[in-house]
Amino acid sequence: MITPLEQYDPQMFELLRQEAARQSGCIRLIPSENYVSKAVMAATGSCLTNKYAEGYPGKRYYEGQQITDLVESIALERAIKLFKADHANVQSHSGAVANLAAYGALASPGETIMGLALPYGGHLSHGWKVSATSKFYNSVSYEVNPETGKFDFDKIEELAKKHRPKVIITGASAYPRIIDFKTFGEIAKSVGAYHLSDIAHISGLVVAGVHPSPVPYADVVSTTTHKTLRGPRGGMLLCKKELAEAIDKAVFPGLQGGPHMHTISALAVALKEADSPEFISYAKQVVKNAKVLAESLMEKGFKLFTGGTDNHLILIDLRNKNIPGKKLAKALDRARIETNYNTIPGDPAKPFNPNGVRIGTPAITTRGMKEEQMKIVASLISRVAENIDNEEAISQIGKEALLLCSEFPVPEHFIIPKK
Repeated sequence: MITPLEQYDPQMFELLRQEAARQSGCIRLIPSENYVSKAVMAATGSCLTNKYAEGYPGKRYYEGQQITDLVESIALERAIKLFKADHANVQSHSGAVANLAAYGALASPGETIMGLALPYGGHLSHGWKVSATSKFYNSVSYEVNPETGKFDFDKIEELAKKHRPKVIITGASAYPRIIDFKTFGEIAKSVGAYHLSDIAHISGLVVAGVHPSPVPYADVVSTTTHKTLRGPRGGMLLCKKELAEAIDKAVFPGLQGGPHMHTISALAVALKEADSPEFISYAKQVVKNAKVLAESLMEKGFKLFTGGTDNHLILIDLRNKNIPGKKLAKALDRARIETNYNTIPGDPAKPFNPNGVRIGTPAITTRGMKEEQMKIVASLISRVAENIDNEEAISQIGKEALLLCSEFPVPEHFIIPKK
């Protein structure tokens, strides 16, 4: 049967078909990427994309909200239950927008915010100089110790006492270790700051109990809804009850108009999937796989930042291999292994051609790969590095990667309902 898209726009249909084949036929190691279930995909592409719903359940600015109110209420209930939070907001269009809304609720323009510097594993939206967040707020950055890769809490506390920020941001996009949210919360409290924790990368690990939750120690928690949580692309905020009104007002009408109800419905589905024994097993396997992949890479002579990982993410320092990160990432891509080049803390190279490569295990774990396959993946990565300028060898490795992928097809459903 010819689909409406194939009939109306065959060019776009073919491009989407090719992308689906590409995602199926490569080893996807970008730690912020994953696969969603067919159920999440169906909700994302539902008729709710037709509906405007400015406002919140019971307080909308458009009529015809009988169903949308129920959909958003279900998403809110599931988020609050899963994260054990007082309040949730599921309307942010992205994690960066969620962070900006949180700043808007907690601080006035020009006041000081303090987050992890981008070159040391932080995110653009944590106040980095090229982000709007550093233009609206006075941004102060803390770093990790470039030798150990860990947080130096004495220095962070000293910085906090010096600058007295209104908001201290925790969380990272390239930090492979457990984050001590409790100590960060104590530092924030000691200087009268709000504690905003961005768990975009690890939210799936948090709800599964394989990474400590910041909810007891943070005033506001922000996250994306994809990555390890395995939902649609979007953002979400959780907060203490006394900040609920300020957070909601900061999202709407503070930053956004109509929420994307189709995304919110898909998030509700993903949250239901995450509230299951199967998801907990998945999250545990993500961490097991990352640890074995890290160990296997080190056995192959790769130097890893912090010497390993506690979560889903691995940061490879390529300086001992004398291979630029961008060159290795491009070669791996030609061998059907998808990664991203990334700065390492204290990296002397420019950000567009850094000395690091960032990888992770969420997507390949979703496909069912386990410890044995991690050793194979490490071997493939090592062989690409050894044959970085040998296109014939890289082509052969790509065939082996494709064969491995064929053993682990992308699953259509993550949870098989009981008959």
